[in-house]
Amino acid sequence: MTAELFGLAAALVATGLFAGLIAGMFGIGGGVVMVPAFYFVLGALGYDDAVRMHMAVGTSLAVIVATSLRSVTAHAKHGAVDFAILRTWTPWIVVGALIGGFVADQIPGRGLTALFGLVALLLSAQFYFGRPDWHLADQMPGGLPRAGFGALIGILSALLGIGGGVFGVTLMTLCGKSIRQAVATAAGFGVAIGLPGALGFIVFGWDEPGRTPTALGYVDGLGFLILAASAFFVAPVGARLAHTMPERLLRRLFAVGLVVTAFSLLREAFLAG
Repeated sequence: MTAELFGLAAALVATGLFAGLIAGMFGIGGGVVMVPAFYFVLGALGYDDAVRMHMAVGTSLAVIVATSLRSVTAHAKHGAVDFAILRTWTPWIVVGALIGGFVADQIPGRGLTALFGLVALLLSAQFYFGRPDWHLADQMPGGLPRAGFGALIGILSALLGIGGGVFGVTLMTLCGKSIRQAVATAAGFGVAIGLPGALGFIVFGWDEPGRTPTALGYVDGLGFLILAASAFFVAPVGARLAHTMPERLLRRLFAVGLVVTAFSLLREAFLAG
């Protein structure tokens, strides 16, 4: 049992380190790595499908608060963060994240797994095949469209346990922002999504059966500590890579990561016994 727990801790440390790296590189909070990794870890330990995706998402949202703070601070040193977007979009993203936490509690575990995989697969196509000069607009929307898109980013990100970068980076690049500025700014969405989202998962999962012994609602305390501590110190390394790597390569790596995540979870949702 001791060897098994040591292996589990080592796997979570490695996951946290990689999550911190991509959080810094892509502004995505590391959720695309942490959610499937923790989901499969819980499955290996024998936890039921009914709770393990919810716990993976809830724990990821809590970790994202730490990784996003670290990542956006590192990007700000390069002058790449658009703080005007953060100020005007954050209130609507918070509202959406609160709604997403409630909606997630109503969705069966396998449904949540399939949703994560399908959305990741669709977005990966835009980043891999899309061209940087593909724009829907020359600037980010304001007024009612901003409220709608901001809330939608919050809802979907809270449902999937990701930091908002997946949707935020996509939207900003389609509205004229460079991939580097989009990545840097979207890193700040993670706090607006992670904090209310994690609180929602704690509240709505408080009395659910079958959770881990260290869980608060759907947030696992031990998983949070290991993943957050591992990811926190690596996020600045990813941020530095984002500002030195060719832009086309950055987009392709982002897409490949999404594809790997998508297929692993779709297989689990539709093919697992």
